[in-house]
Amino acid sequence: MDILLTAASMQQERVCSEVAGWRRRAAVVPLLLLIALANVASAQGRDDVDALLQRGEPPYGVVFEIAESDESALAELLPRVHAAIERIRARFPDTEFAVVSHGREEFALQSQYQDKLAPIHQQVRSLVAEDVPVYVCATHAGWRGVSAEDFPDYVNVAPTGPGQIQLYLEMDYELIFIQSSN
Repeated sequence: MDILLTAASMQQERVCSEVAGWRRRAAVVPLLLLIALANVASAQGRDDVDALLQRGEPPYGVVFEIAESDESALAELLPRVHAAIERIRARFPDTEFAVVSHGREEFALQSQYQDKLAPIHQQVRSLVAEDVPVYVCATHAGWRGVSAEDFPDYVNVAPTGPGQIQLYLEMDYELIFIQSSN
């Protein structure tokens, strides 16, 4: 009898574990769909900056989206964002900007890497000094056990990266997706 109960308990535990796994995956699906939709609707970096510059009317604002699987991607992408901002400001000086990072690259912005990744942190501080807020995604950070307190004060922590992007789109910002050349 004990053997049957143990086998039944093990089977029940396995089923509960599988159901919990399905629930976790099901909770991630809407977020992934939102990311995919944002990526489909987003621009293609330099081409979109060029197209934006050729328009007669200035954009109210531009939000740059970064979502890479490479933790070191900001070393390449932040200078490109800064160059794009300079180009857009030269043509449309009153345009507002924001940067939202919600891939693995956001982890480079943790306080613990301020010395090791000083050039990246300096680029973020430079953007912030130019009134360009830089955001990371608390949801993505939380999946890896990183909290809002793990980021320096000059990095804004949004509940979700895609949600922050959506807020900017609702304020009539243009979306430009900046992607690594790798």
